[in-house]
Amino acid sequence: MAYKLSKWDLSPLYPGYDSPELQSAFDMIEEQVTSFEGVRDKLKPDMPTEQFVDVLKASEATARIGNKLYSFAGLSFTADTQDQKAQALQARVLQFLAEIENRTLFFSLWWKELDDENAKRLMEASGDYRYYLEAMRNFKPHTLSEAEEKIVNLKNVTGVNALGNLYDSITNRYVFKLKVNGKEKEMTASELFSYRYSTDPAMRAASYQSQFKVYAEDGPVLGQIYQTILRDWHNENINLRKFKNSIAPRNLNNDVPDEAVEALLGVARKNVGIFQRYFKMKAKYVGMKKLRRYDIYAPVAASKKTYEWDDAVNMVLDAFNAFSPQVADLAKRVFDEKRIDSEIRKGKRGGAFCWSVLPDMTPYVLVNYQGTGREVATLAHELGHAIHAMLAEHHSTFTFHSSLPLAETASTFAEMILIDKLLAEETDESVRRDILFKQMDDAYATIMRQSYFALFEKTAHELVQKNASVDDLSAAYLDNLKEQFGDALDLSDEFKWEWVGIPHIYQVPFYVYAYAFGQLLVLALYQQFKAEGESFKPKYLKILSAGGSEAPERILSDAGINIRDPKFWQGGFDVLEKLVSELEQLPVEKPKKAKKPAAKKAVKKAVKKVASKKAAKKKK
Repeated sequence: MAYKLSKWDLSPLYPGYDSPELQSAFDMIEEQVTSFEGVRDKLKPDMPTEQFVDVLKASEATARIGNKLYSFAGLSFTADTQDQKAQALQARVLQFLAEIENRTLFFSLWWKELDDENAKRLMEASGDYRYYLEAMRNFKPHTLSEAEEKIVNLKNVTGVNALGNLYDSITNRYVFKLKVNGKEKEMTASELFSYRYSTDPAMRAASYQSQFKVYAEDGPVLGQIYQTILRDWHNENINLRKFKNSIAPRNLNNDVPDEAVEALLGVARKNVGIFQRYFKMKAKYVGMKKLRRYDIYAPVAASKKTYEWDDAVNMVLDAFNAFSPQVADLAKRVFDEKRIDSEIRKGKRGGAFCWSVLPDMTPYVLVNYQGTGREVATLAHELGHAIHAMLAEHHSTFTFHSSLPLAETASTFAEMILIDKLLAEETDESVRRDILFKQMDDAYATIMRQSYFALFEKTAHELVQKNASVDDLSAAYLDNLKEQFGDALDLSDEFKWEWVGIPHIYQVPFYVYAYAFGQLLVLALYQQFKAEGESFKPKYLKILSAGGSEAPERILSDAGINIRDPKFWQGGFDVLEKLVSELEQLPVEKPKKAKKPAAKKAVKKAVKKVASKKAAKKKK
């Protein structure tokens, strides 16, 4: 089968904005919720287990339709953030679902207040719903009254959620300008960012400078949006819900102990020297005395190898098949059912993601594919997310989706499977070297960069409460970068605006540490895979198939992993330190740009030739 760049097909959700099926979904939810409201008076501590399970099934039935509505609106918006119909539908859906949540809020409030003995009795009879119910009770100390919870839900629609959508609409309409081969081109963010991996240092710098020029112009406005989001977060979670600090709500939402997250971030901070060593070494390979911040993703080989979309897809599917035919078959479903949007378009959201709608529905994947090896790895990453969801399709709508820290497990593991295949098959030593260096580049981007984003967020939340200005936040971000890089590279002042271009810190505060969590976890799992071979695979697939049906700490402890122990996280950094040491032992080849003098000689020779011809004509 030949694969072509394409848009996804959203018709399995709904045929269109004006379709009867879409309107019917609103009507069905309205009808189901009216019926559900009738169970309020039947909720008793001693209620029969069968009746309780029926209530859960009714709640899930409504959630299924709600997920489809939310996904159709959200996927339509990301496919074209400038589409006014998509914008309007998303606003309508968010408002509608907030109102529905308010009408059904009584159930979760009753459940949190139920005595422990009856809660245990009902959970034991709830089958796959058990962990969903357990996790809900974790929020008991931070739950407000029903009237207060309703107000919070409504204010989020026109408040923090609206600000997030506004941020997306502003930043996704940006058009960036870059001189390519002497001609100025307009391009999307995805197109612009691809030049950060250029072999030309001037193009790498120009890519960043073009981005920051645009973001700096709107920096004060984007900064104000961020300040307001942080104030909202503090007002709700610290003042009202009484969480002890700004990161605690995310940790509870992820059901990961504060102790584990602090261990992760603390160990990351202690190991910053590994990447500083790496960047100093990399400078030699790219022919520079010292890297600039522009150069951290510079290729060490002049290879400009690219991959056609069809080749990229088949390469990823073959890598998956070598690990497990079941895994490859699941990934193939994404293409067979047209659940992938791979082409570059104006207005389309940049970057990449996987969106899981329902346990029995193949997920949707978005990438912006331009043919580089890095983008092939991104494809493998997002398909890993899809595989994770599909392996958990036997769970309920409430329990199939893994928590954020485990959500990066399958995706990062999928990338490593692909890299192993590339290294095994690549015969060009310069390309092999480039792949090894890209592994460290990606480890930096996924572990240290994301950890320092989280550390910046902690600082930013504190500063905003002290009435810090946007410039104060920019200064704090620059200090954050200086701690990361030390004297390993030169850092220009314009990077103070980088933080306003990080969507995650706007949309999902403290999401970012999940990337570092997932990458370090996968380094540990991949070491097990290399040691155990075939016997490892069932254990790994069991972790994925658990989805969100159990607490992350419990899932991982079954695999012999203690996420509270700093030694576990240090183990991941030890793997990276070993890789840096191995790279340091490689002989440094002269970078390709060393051939420039020969090119200059050729130009001079050509100029002399033209000059001598002109002189000969004059003599004639």
